[in-house]
Amino acid sequence: MHPIISINDVSKSYATGFKALQRINLDIRKGEIFALLGPNGAGKTTLINIVCGIVTASTGTITADGHDIVRDYRAARSMIGLVPQELSTDAFETVWATVIFSRGLFGRAPNPAFIEALLRDLSLLDKRDAKIMTLSGGMKRRVMIAKALSHEPQILFLDEPTAGVDVELRRDMWALVRGLRDKGVTVILTTHYIEEAEEMADRIGVINKGTLVLVEGKHELMKKLGKKQLTLHLKSPLQNVPPDLQSWQLELKGDGMDLVYTVDGADSVDISALLKRLSELGIIIKDLQTQQSSLEDIFVQLVSDRA
Repeated sequence: MHPIISINDVSKSYATGFKALQRINLDIRKGEIFALLGPNGAGKTTLINIVCGIVTASTGTITADGHDIVRDYRAARSMIGLVPQELSTDAFETVWATVIFSRGLFGRAPNPAFIEALLRDLSLLDKRDAKIMTLSGGMKRRVMIAKALSHEPQILFLDEPTAGVDVELRRDMWALVRGLRDKGVTVILTTHYIEEAEEMADRIGVINKGTLVLVEGKHELMKKLGKKQLTLHLKSPLQNVPPDLQSWQLELKGDGMDLVYTVDGADSVDISALLKRLSELGIIIKDLQTQQSSLEDIFVQLVSDRA
């Protein structure tokens, strides 16, 4: 089965000489939630805008469900819904009117029952007759999502969908995105909230300075690049790590009061032999704690390594 989005050798350069994107190659699978992470100015929005036909690539080709986004623009664009960062809606229109109008822009036949169900799913049905200008920022964000979904696209781009919204609304949107994925919609999101990607994404791409640094399944990424750390708090301080413990590559920290054992995320941690050896050496453990790298730790590491 071919990928629902295929990006091949896409780059973007401007007249100033600035290279926003450098030879991006990426396949996105049907029905997955793909999170694109990167610092400000990394190229996330530029890439999304190219796929959606808003910006023209300097080189490369892109297909959406097999439709070339340049040669077969109408078919490709009808497959895609976009929720941009900016809240750009007609302030004087009602919620119902603006969503109905968006559906009509794609040539879709009127379907009031579908629009009503969509507004209900987004907790907007009781606001159907309210003018956009009267809504809160969070409600306006919901309207943007309703507009993007009004023509029943199979691909949904969410560019910083929860920026500036409260935690409760953010979690509502997470639930909505999972529901869309369950219905077969492919969701691509950019986010500054690392926990958002950690919570929702099936796969993660990291982009930095216009280059796609890495694409990996979330769980594989955590195993491959994560770290597991065991800190043993000692009853009495050590001056140095005893020679008999060198094979564990322990670090002595906290003025000699802590022994730290670090392994790669892919490795299992069996500390029974270590604890036995410590006991044989007369080193008494007062307490211990474990810590595992978060996706944020991995992201910071990837970006800083390529700074």
